[in-house]
Amino acid sequence: MSIRSKLFATVALPVLSVSVAVPPAVADNLMKPFEVAQEGGGQSEEELLLQKQRQAEEEAARQAAEQQKAAEEEAARQAAEQQKAAEEEAARQAAEQQKAAEEEAARQAAEQQKAAEEEAARQAAEQQKAAEEEAARAAAEQQKAAEEEATRQAAEQQKAAEEEAARQAAEQQKAADEQKAEEEQKAAEEQQKAAEQQKAAEDEAARQAAEQQKAAEEQQKAAEQAQPGTCVVPEGQDASTACPPEGGKAAEQPATTEEQKAGEQPPVTEEQKAGEQPAPTETAPGTEPQPQTGEGQLVPGTEQPQTGEGQPVPGTEQPQTGEGQPVPGTEQPATAEQQPQVQQPVPEVVDTRTEEEKVKIAEDPAATDETVVLPVENGAAVLDSDKDADNAGGNQAREERQKLREELRAKEEDAPAPADDAASQAAITAETPADLTQKIEANLNEKGTRVDEAPVFVVPETTNIVNNTVINNTVINNNTTVNNVTNNITEVKVVEQVDNRVILGVGDQIFVRGDDRPRLRHDAEETYYDELPRGRTRETILRPGGYRIVTVYNRYGDILQRSRVDRDGNEYLMIYAPERDEGPRPAIIDVGYELPPMRLRIPVSDYIADVSDDPDRDYYEFLAEPPVERVERVYTMDEVRHSARLRDKVRRIDLDTITFPTGSAEVSMSQAKTMRKVAAAMEKVLAKDPGETFFIEGHTDAVGSDRSNLVLSDKRAESVASLLTEVYGIPPENLVTQGYGERFLKVRTEEAEQQNRRVTIRRVTPLVRPVAQR
Repeated sequence: MSIRSKLFATVALPVLSVSVAVPPAVADNLMKPFEVAQEGGGQSEEELLLQKQRQAEEEAARQAAEQQKAAEEEAARQAAEQQKAAEEEAARQAAEQQKAAEEEAARQAAEQQKAAEEEAARQAAEQQKAAEEEAARAAAEQQKAAEEEATRQAAEQQKAAEEEAARQAAEQQKAADEQKAEEEQKAAEEQQKAAEQQKAAEDEAARQAAEQQKAAEEQQKAAEQAQPGTCVVPEGQDASTACPPEGGKAAEQPATTEEQKAGEQPPVTEEQKAGEQPAPTETAPGTEPQPQTGEGQLVPGTEQPQTGEGQPVPGTEQPQTGEGQPVPGTEQPATAEQQPQVQQPVPEVVDTRTEEEKVKIAEDPAATDETVVLPVENGAAVLDSDKDADNAGGNQAREERQKLREELRAKEEDAPAPADDAASQAAITAETPADLTQKIEANLNEKGTRVDEAPVFVVPETTNIVNNTVINNTVINNNTTVNNVTNNITEVKVVEQVDNRVILGVGDQIFVRGDDRPRLRHDAEETYYDELPRGRTRETILRPGGYRIVTVYNRYGDILQRSRVDRDGNEYLMIYAPERDEGPRPAIIDVGYELPPMRLRIPVSDYIADVSDDPDRDYYEFLAEPPVERVERVYTMDEVRHSARLRDKVRRIDLDTITFPTGSAEVSMSQAKTMRKVAAAMEKVLAKDPGETFFIEGHTDAVGSDRSNLVLSDKRAESVASLLTEVYGIPPENLVTQGYGERFLKVRTEEAEQQNRRVTIRRVTPLVRPVAQR
């Protein structure tokens, strides 16, 4: 092998190998010595090449080391970044897994908690239901036992009272007979003595008359003997007396009668003959005698005074027991205003219709002109105005009303029932909204005189309007009524005062007037009163939340206007009846006599909602329904109170799940819960229109006196109203209460009947407020 070949093998080939592994620039540098060596040749070139080879190898080793180091650093860097990215990804995944695990655990815990709460609620509801059922059963058993015990005790007391009354009556009769015998004997002796005195007096009077006659004749004779112009002076008489100056007259001297000379008394009167003495009329010092009519009766109109806000005179309260019965021994003596009302027997109503016929009529009342009754045993009339007619005229009143309905059916147009409140007032000739708004705002802003205390309202005055009984403008007789209007009224009397209630007597009827103002002041921040012209009073109640309730009353306490004004000044009219100028009109009267008998044209189930029969009913839709017939005009709240015919225009809810114990106005919490759906419906109605008004009526059964039942029924209405406010949050100003006692029975019976002890709710807004002001 030649040297050139050896050099190529030992030097050029490794250099070429390195050039492949190194960058092109380095490879060029390595190849240049090789090329020079090939061109020059000789020993020195080999040495040079070997030197260059070593340098190249060292350079290649250095560069390879650097590249190795750089590659290792890059690999380490990439490994570190990959490690870091892997750790971050692992941490992210771990965090997500942890979060998902926590969310899953929370979801499972929430579901378990919800399931546990639902199970607990279900068990609590079941326990509550079981407890209420047990309490109701126990209460029913206790009530039944109490009623049986009360009946037994009442029977025993009645028997004992009758025996005691019989014994006392016998003793009193015996004493009266003995006293009468003594009085008759004494009267006979006194009469005989008086007769003797009378005879002596008559004899003496005859003697004196004869002497006077004789003296007169002698004087006449002497006068005739005297000459004209002269005067004959009788012996013993003064000349100035016997002969006065010309044109004069003898001085008159009071004659001294012979009876006075003799010291005798005037003739004995007829009363003295009979031994009777006139009753003394002494009065206490510093007091005026009471005017009398008849035997010690006070003149009508001397009513009992009131103290404060409708409060009775201390000591006049009547404690109650039973369904309106006074506690024995606490009765008050009756004054002229408290004389017992003459209880007229309720005319008998004989209904020969079968239960099937009654049910059929209740399903379609428009198909008949007869009185529609509740399809239950002894069911009373559905309409309260029909109940009034039944109470006043019995079957005769039913026949009269049926004839009038037949005439009405023949005349009336086939007009549909109102579709809404506006349609019900379509026939009213209303004032323009601008004029009406101006009058309403005038009542709110009218300047008055601030008073420190709530005013005491006066007893209504009533004038004689008609002296006959009116049946829908048709006079029949004085014993029968159809719309319960007997307007033979001369005055209103205060019959009795019980707490803040007054019982008024009007003709042969009695009414109870309560005072809603204490209930309206519930939760009030401030209340003040302003006296306005024409005897009116404006009451302003400030409520939490910045709104106020403004009510204008007349001097009798009747509501003329009531408005709710919120903090922004927005007014919601609640009650307002435009003033009417029709001349004198009594303050208490049933304006239903102006209307014909009502014809119910919808099913009874759509007219009356019984909570016990249909607890799941939509009471909001029921309360939102319009009146069942047109409204002739906007009426006052007081007219609605006193007219069953007006109230019949609107549907009613019978809260028959609230069954008051006999003689009680309290509502148990278990029964108060049954009002929840009705209260929720009322709240929904008020959310749509805060100016709505609900009328709450209280009723009793026929056990007890009329007076005590009136007071008890008014307390029942007030209890339910207070419950709606304090438990369910219904504002008190949207509720008006009135008690009717036993006047409107649901079941016709004089016995104790739970169905008659009830409360009724009606939405009367379309009757007491123009729809235009909604």
